[in-house]
Order: sequence, then structure tokens, then C-alpha cells
Amino acid sequence: MLSSIVSKARESFTSLKADAQKFKNESFLNAAMAASAMITVADGEISREEKQKAIAFVRAHEALSIFDPAEVAKKFKNYLDSLDKDNPDTDTDIAEITAMSDIGKVKKNPEQSRMVVRLAIAIGGADGDFDAQEQAQAAKIARELGLDPKEFDLT
Repeated sequence: MLSSIVSKARESFTSLKADAQKFKNESFLNAAMAASAMITVADGEISREEKQKAIAFVRAHEALSIFDPAEVAKKFKNYLDSLDKDNPDTDTDIAEITAMSDIGKVKKNPEQSRMVVRLAIAIGGADGDFDAQEQAQAAKIARELGLDPKEFDLT
């Protein structure tokens, strides 16, 4: 099942860019970066090296090439920093509420919501390890957007 989720996300990389083209707006970018960051930090830990790799991956992700790479990286890093429990300058509870609020702003558009979840799963599984905590976070995000997690092979 794990490989199914990640391989589906990888297979859809090409279609992700075409689909993302329809959603070139600030709300979509914020929702996608918030969801991706939430999945990235789902295990509760993120080292500086992991953070740098994740930011580089997001910056170069083909589906996000419709946006300015520096803007993508900056938004993603801001969400990662705010959700990092080891960051003494942040309240992760407030950061999660803020991230979920930003994610929820695309809820009115089911197609855009699906795209946010697909993109976040693709980014979250980029390291080849989409563990149970990351899957649970992705399912939570799907439910927040009014989507059935089973649609994404999540429970």
C-alpha cells in the first residue's frame, strides 16, 4: 500500500504540472506549501539537512515551475520553520492552525483541493519513505478539504 501511494504520486508528476497550471494563484500556492510542510514534519522531527533537501526539492518540482522558484522555496521554508517543534521562535500549535486555515482556503474548489493533496503527497513521498505519520497527516488534510482520504489510498 505504501508503495502504491508513492508510486501513484510519482506517476502523476507529469500530470501534476498540467493540472497545477489551472491553479496559478496565491491561495493554491499557500495551501500546497502548507500541506507539503505539514506532511514533511509529520514525524515531529526535521533536521537542518532534511529541511534543506526538502526546500531544494520543492524549489525544483516540475509541477511548481509555474511559480517563481524563490517564492515557492520561501513559502515552504516559512511553513517548515513555523511547524518545526525545535524552533524556539514558534508556537507549533498556532502554526498548525494557520497552516490548516491556509489549506482550507481552497476547499470551495474540489479540483484544486485534490491537486493540493496530490502535490503534498508527491512532495511528502519524495524521499521514498511515506510513513504512517505522513499518511495520517495527508488523510487529515484531505478531510479538512472535504475529500475522502481513500481517494488517495489513505485511511
